[in-house]
Amino acid sequence: MNPGALRPGRPGEGTDLPYVGLRAFRREEGAKFFGRARESHEVSDLWQANRLTILYGPSGVGKTSLIQAGVLPLLDPNKTDILPIGRVSHGSAFPSAALSRHNPHVFALLSSWSPEETPTRLAGLTLHEFLRRRPARQDPYGDPVLTLAAIDQAEELFGGFPHRGPYREWFIGQLAQALDDDPNLRLLISIREDYLAAILPHEPELAGLGRGRFPLGALDTAAAVRATEGPLEGTGRSFAPGAARFLVDDLRVIRVGRVLGEEIVADAKKVEPVQLQVVCSALWHSLPDDVRVISLDHVRRFADADRSLGGFSERMIAEVARDHLGGDTAGLRSWLRRTFVTELGTREVVYQGETLTAGMPNAVVRALVERHILREDVRAGTRWCELSHERLIQPILRGGDPGGGAEGDAVPAAPQDYLRAAEISLRDGEFGAAARQAEEALLRCGDDTRLRAEIESFLGNVAHERDDVDRAVAHYRTAAVLFETLGASAAVGRLLAGIGRLRLLQGRPGDAVRELYSAVSRVPGDMGVQTELAWALWYDGHPDAARDVLDEVLSREGNLTEALRARGEILADLGRAEEALRDLGGVRPLQWPSTRAAHALALASVGRLAEAEREITAVLAEAGDHGPALLYAARVRALTGDRASAAGLARLAGHAVAPALPAHMRQEAGRLAGGA
Repeated sequence: MNPGALRPGRPGEGTDLPYVGLRAFRREEGAKFFGRARESHEVSDLWQANRLTILYGPSGVGKTSLIQAGVLPLLDPNKTDILPIGRVSHGSAFPSAALSRHNPHVFALLSSWSPEETPTRLAGLTLHEFLRRRPARQDPYGDPVLTLAAIDQAEELFGGFPHRGPYREWFIGQLAQALDDDPNLRLLISIREDYLAAILPHEPELAGLGRGRFPLGALDTAAAVRATEGPLEGTGRSFAPGAARFLVDDLRVIRVGRVLGEEIVADAKKVEPVQLQVVCSALWHSLPDDVRVISLDHVRRFADADRSLGGFSERMIAEVARDHLGGDTAGLRSWLRRTFVTELGTREVVYQGETLTAGMPNAVVRALVERHILREDVRAGTRWCELSHERLIQPILRGGDPGGGAEGDAVPAAPQDYLRAAEISLRDGEFGAAARQAEEALLRCGDDTRLRAEIESFLGNVAHERDDVDRAVAHYRTAAVLFETLGASAAVGRLLAGIGRLRLLQGRPGDAVRELYSAVSRVPGDMGVQTELAWALWYDGHPDAARDVLDEVLSREGNLTEALRARGEILADLGRAEEALRDLGGVRPLQWPSTRAAHALALASVGRLAEAEREITAVLAEAGDHGPALLYAARVRALTGDRASAAGLARLAGHAVAPALPAHMRQEAGRLAGGA
């Protein structure tokens, strides 16, 4: 190719840039993904051959890039059915209060696998149902093809966030069921190596005898040179002989410090892919426009590893300080210096507590890990962290001076950046940080009405997570008004559905019914919203109307889990036990206390008293202050002849608030409470 045939990309020309920098390679960027050919073929073969394959390696080693740009382009679309890469955590401005009760890991994974699907529908599906409903694919000879599913960043399942714990086993159980049901399903799980021990106990359940593991390490010298030179193919630029090798060798060398005036260096032998991308990106952006052959002199002038990584570390530290510490970059840098660098200028390993690490909130630590400043490790069952690489020691020690990069240089400050940071904070359960970051996004969004509406909806989600129902309703209402001005009827409908569910939680079923009818008028095809309307009608004392709505939903959608669950509970309450058992039998395993209690009531009503007693005993251990679940338990105890227990449970049900009893159930609770 004529070197001048293509104009070299300039800073800001996004997809034309040969180096991707800090982010992962995308699938469509396989043509500039070099240095991982062997690893790509091996993971591709393992994925197709095994029921479960685990890809693991340290943070920043390029696991996501390997899957997206290395493995996926190798797969034959005529022989494989490839789902989009999945995640198990989800941050979004979609009104979360509009979603039925669901497993957040399942919902996040289905949202990844089917990004165009309505979230309210996905929230009512199990993994098994979702996969079963997908059209069967066949190869040109009529044989079924392999279905390839991948879960990236699976460490999010095991991140030590208490609000995620109750859903983990349920999620893994659904994965195992999906794999059992489909012999052609193959699952690839990518996970940080410090979390490998957390997933291995689940390997037998998921994999059976068909399992594979692949460790991904840093690049050796030859692979790093290839990853440096290869992306320039077709750009009109190339490296002079030896120039790319000089850049790689410079990255391998770590300047530890000086002893008696003599510089001490070490050879790392390997190159971290994220550092290679940072340095190569800095080189590309710094080159004069007329350069076609990148010489040794250009590399020395524009690709100095210490200077490039110093600037990178300053930008990442400033981003974290902006998102979490009110912009106190100097304070964060000082904490890093005194916490993670010893007096001898080496890395310090620091114990990570439940909520704080050396006095700093763990949300800040996680943000630094995501930006490759820190790395985490599990040793003897406890979690520790340290700088991600020795090369970061010197930039942190001298941070803030011109050689280390201008303070705050190139830190994104757009409202979308603040909203993205808020979504990550909400995902990690840092509700206060999420609210602050979203409020900052709101201040910066100007006259962008759609973005303002999304931020208001997100703030409603934060308030919902914090159980501040009135604030959540106010934010959702504001968002709905903004979306209405844009003519976005579907968005308005789902916000109204969220408001309706919140009114139901407040014990205001009449208001909930009105909001949900208004929502249905805007999104008549959303069966999730229709199901929520049925719940509201039941709570408002209209069980027959609720059942009619659910009959219509199930006639249109088949065995939709949430609709079956709702109809099963209503039928059990109405004494139609056989029908209730049929519906509830279609939604196993039964996870929610009220559903399990309704199932126990149906069992007791058909004379299966021993089974009912076993189930209700288990339910009472987790029912808490759930009015309907407690009343169902009281009715079970009454059917087994234990009048005293039935009366006590009925009194508890009458005073329950999470949720309270519907008005039409209070008479039954009063009757049982007086029957001791």
